[in-house]
Amino acid sequence: DDIRDAPLTTVHALSGPFSVEGAQPGDLLIVDILDVGPIPQEDSGPLAGQGWGYTGIFPTVNGGGFLTEQFPDAYKAIWDFSGQTATSRHIPGVSFTGIVHPGLMGTAPSAELLARWNAREGALIATDPNRVPALALPPEPRDAVLGALSGESFETAAAEAARTAPPRENGGNQDIKNLTKGSRMGGFIDLHVDVLKGGMDTYGVAENAIFMPGNTDPQYSQWLAFSGTSVTLDDEQRYLDSHLAYQRACLHAIDYLTKFGYSPEQAYLLLGAAPIEGRLSGVVDIPNSCATVYIPTAIFDFPVTPSASGPVRIDAGPGAPRSVAR
Repeated sequence: DDIRDAPLTTVHALSGPFSVEGAQPGDLLIVDILDVGPIPQEDSGPLAGQGWGYTGIFPTVNGGGFLTEQFPDAYKAIWDFSGQTATSRHIPGVSFTGIVHPGLMGTAPSAELLARWNAREGALIATDPNRVPALALPPEPRDAVLGALSGESFETAAAEAARTAPPRENGGNQDIKNLTKGSRMGGFIDLHVDVLKGGMDTYGVAENAIFMPGNTDPQYSQWLAFSGTSVTLDDEQRYLDSHLAYQRACLHAIDYLTKFGYSPEQAYLLLGAAPIEGRLSGVVDIPNSCATVYIPTAIFDFPVTPSASGPVRIDAGPGAPRSVAR
């Protein structure tokens, strides 16, 4: 129920904003993530020592998700953390080293850029205003968090303030796992910022953030890769639709994992939490783009590569013990 009824207008409780002394429009900010992690057990407060997190499938009626047409209902898996290792009572037979990332980080937009966002997203919504889930998320004055603003100033800002759910040119909610170190729980982050005066013109960074992946990724050497092309489940050909191609790759991976005893929902939740690799693998040969999803085989407690004896099936019921049988 907490996934089904999640209050999406308040889902991002962010720290900040804070100013960078000397920074002006056109400068380039170089932000180093020095450290990030969960709040230590010995600290006080409501989130101290929180040794668990969760992965959720948002239902279509409350925001939806990447595969909302195939998975319209709400599901959740709890993940328990021991150091960097994550296991779940709801997806047995799996343990993996999590990649820690902050999820959401960005700069404040200019008034001009904010107006562009609202105009283009409003135009998209207007093409199908009653669609569920919605095509975009317009400003929502209800539950707006605007610091010390009040009265008319609050009302004016709330009417145009950007929602934090989508990533945009300023960065924002990119959820790039290699933007390490993070977790979806109470935590801390230490940052270092350098300002390069006029750096946006110097380096040609006109729009959208760039980043250097962190150097703390888990080391997995063997993967199962599933491919997808830009063809719908109804066999409709689309032209170089990379988003559709990646959806099909994920669905192929989910179908494969169900042969080992997992429900489709468990497999989908696993793809949302494990350190998989999603790749845009080919956009050359029309009409099909090709996308792939790589799953590290070492995260499973049993063999998942094809063999003559068939797949090893586990008892993957929620909370079930990790029994393995052919």
